[in-house]
Amino acid sequence: MSFDKEALHIYDTTLRDGAQQEGLNLSVHDKLTIARHLDDLGVGFIEGGWPGANPKDTEFFALAKKELKLKNATFVAFGATRRPNVKAADDVLLGALRDSGAPAVTLVAKAYDRHVDLALKTNLDENLAMIRDSVTHLRQEGQRVFLDAEHFFDGYRANRAYALEVIRVAMEAGADVAALCDTNGGMLPDEIADVVHDVLGATSARLGIHCHNDTGCAVANSMAAVAAGATHVQGTLNGYGERTGNADLVTIIANLELKKKKEVLPQNALREAFRISHAVAEVTNISPSPRQPYAGVSAFAHKAGLHASAIKVDPSLYQHENPESVGNDMRMLVSDMAGRASIELKSMELGVDLKGDRELIGRVVDRVKEMESRGFTFEAADASFELLLREEATGKRPSFFTINHWLTTTERGAKNSIITKAEVTVTAQGKEITCSGEGNGPVNAFDNALRDGLNQLYPELAALELTDYKVRILEGRLGTGAITRVLVETSDGKGEWNTVGVHENVIAASAMALEDALTFGLLRQGRKPE
Repeated sequence: MSFDKEALHIYDTTLRDGAQQEGLNLSVHDKLTIARHLDDLGVGFIEGGWPGANPKDTEFFALAKKELKLKNATFVAFGATRRPNVKAADDVLLGALRDSGAPAVTLVAKAYDRHVDLALKTNLDENLAMIRDSVTHLRQEGQRVFLDAEHFFDGYRANRAYALEVIRVAMEAGADVAALCDTNGGMLPDEIADVVHDVLGATSARLGIHCHNDTGCAVANSMAAVAAGATHVQGTLNGYGERTGNADLVTIIANLELKKKKEVLPQNALREAFRISHAVAEVTNISPSPRQPYAGVSAFAHKAGLHASAIKVDPSLYQHENPESVGNDMRMLVSDMAGRASIELKSMELGVDLKGDRELIGRVVDRVKEMESRGFTFEAADASFELLLREEATGKRPSFFTINHWLTTTERGAKNSIITKAEVTVTAQGKEITCSGEGNGPVNAFDNALRDGLNQLYPELAALELTDYKVRILEGRLGTGAITRVLVETSDGKGEWNTVGVHENVIAASAMALEDALTFGLLRQGRKPE
């Protein structure tokens, strides 16, 4: 089996359709960066946007001509057919597509008679002429043309003959592919399969599929279309898109390669899926879903003790694929559901050798369950769990400093300014140090004070940065009171780790989590505990 991107097109529309997602705003630089990531993944086609329709896309295409060097993908411009009653050669937006520098163009056309009447405000014959003229013109100019048959499935239900005629006209004019678009996202897999099968039989066209996720079936619908004979699949990375999003291309690609044994990416490119999925999420500034199939951090995470026992024997017993096939990892989650197997596997993952010591493993299991009953959570705080493991294994908790005393104050100053200060006394390397700091809140002030005092002894702490801070009030504990759980994420520029603290007082809980964070950070830097 050899890779041939023409055999089954993988067509990415993250930069155009995906960018319509609420809260997703891409700069020109962002689009260039994402395009390079998509090319590294090995998709066949990258739709860059709509040149001429808005200044950002026009600028992007101008820069792409000079700066975007693709090694795997074909660059595609998106636009509409000519306007009603205008010659294709005279249409301004068609001219922008012609001059875009993109070797391929995707034209969107109405396939639903009601849309032709109400949205285009023209007649059915003129709509067909618009399709024919636009495809013919761009083909004569040397560009490859794909057609997006918008609202195709709704149009097929309302007027099958006209929807089919749209496909026939496009193909006769020279379009390579007619992509059937479930624009409103309301279809189901069996319906998609029936329509694709019928259109193939009636037109002999090369068909594509473009699905939205409004029924939660975008990936399933895309797979059903391929099974029915479609050979061009459109989607977006991580399922970005307006409303509930588009079909997630990562999931589709993994399904096609791993389940259907169709090689749609260059050899071994699928192993980059996890990395690229998360790299693009960083550019979009939208947190990736941990439950995303294949590429989510929880996609191969196991919590139940029964699962862990089986996975210890053979990981395939509770995993549908090897996570390494998409560049992901198996993760064992430690919680009050954990059994001995969970703890053993997690310790191996963290590089802490428990040496099969049943008594030691039993102590760790009991301690985890007891602490989680008090509100701790270790499935989200690997670093705190590793410190606990080391303490139980050696009889001594790794320590570089001891916090003796802390005091935080918050006052309102002149002109309603809020001033927050912290004073912290620590013992480290046999010295007692009193330090102070200010911040935009008591936790930030405490963190600044602690670092200020320790930096003189541990200068490597300067590389650490608190990257996330979450507080949750746990109701129903300690009678009518409540306790606070704090989760802290810290980075040293090379990796991230999470720590947890629990207390009735949010500052005390934060102090616990911060102490673990700095301790773990020093261990990562190779420091030996006191």
